[in-house]
Amino acid sequence: MNPQFNKGILELCVLALVSRKERYGYELVELISSRIDISEGTIYPILKRLTEEDYFETYLQESKEGPPRKYYRITAKGRRVCHDGMRDWQVFIRQVDTLLKEGEGK
Repeated sequence: MNPQFNKGILELCVLALVSRKERYGYELVELISSRIDISEGTIYPILKRLTEEDYFETYLQESKEGPPRKYYRITAKGRRVCHDGMRDWQVFIRQVDTLLKEGEGK
């Protein structure tokens, strides 16, 4: 798959997951990698960029299993971007589905 396309989709996945629940980095890596073939090193730069663009706020929370974890919380700006991205994704998959069906001769 095209790396730029993949990057955009991964950003949308990260936004959507954090919009539903505040999460820490490794939790996002585990969730996403259970469905999409990615490495741990793929998600952290996305988290950094989305935080720098004010889509996320971060805070540290103590962990029983080691050092404090950095959690990500979506901002109002991040919610708007997530909403728009999810709408665009739905339009995109409908358009692709239409093209694929036309290709099948239906």
